[in-house]
Amino acid sequence: MPAILKGVMERMEQGPLTGSYARDVRVIVYDGKMHPVDSNELSFMLAARNAFSAAFKEAGPKVLEPIYDLEVLVPADYMGDVMSDLQGRRAIIMGMDSENGYQKLTAKIPLKELASYSIALSSLTGGRASFTTAFSSYELVPNDIQQTLIKEHEAEMKEED
Repeated sequence: MPAILKGVMERMEQGPLTGSYARDVRVIVYDGKMHPVDSNELSFMLAARNAFSAAFKEAGPKVLEPIYDLEVLVPADYMGDVMSDLQGRRAIIMGMDSENGYQKLTAKIPLKELASYSIALSSLTGGRASFTTAFSSYELVPNDIQQTLIKEHEAEMKEED
């Protein structure tokens, strides 16, 4: 059992689907045999890794991504450009308000899309806008993006072999 647990834990850390770790998974071992000649710790560990990977993929797992609350203060004349840019980044606009001569835009945006947002916002507004973020929740990745991530991970795994 310790070797089986070690194999499952290793595969959970590596992530059988996209290379990112798997969490909140229950594994039940319901059958097994030891043979004095063929059985060793490495054999059980490898068998557990392979069995977990196969079962995990068949279970229909979903990939989650961190979503952040975004608040942008932008001059009114740049509002359209900023909104267009956010929609291109898979952001969901939650509302707009006016504050001290600026327009305040609130949205929910995936963390991946925030990577280059500071540079893009500065470029769009000539450095006249600012933003703040705060973690909100984890949400499902759209299916087309999940399939792309899975294919990329499988290609990486083939290159390593």
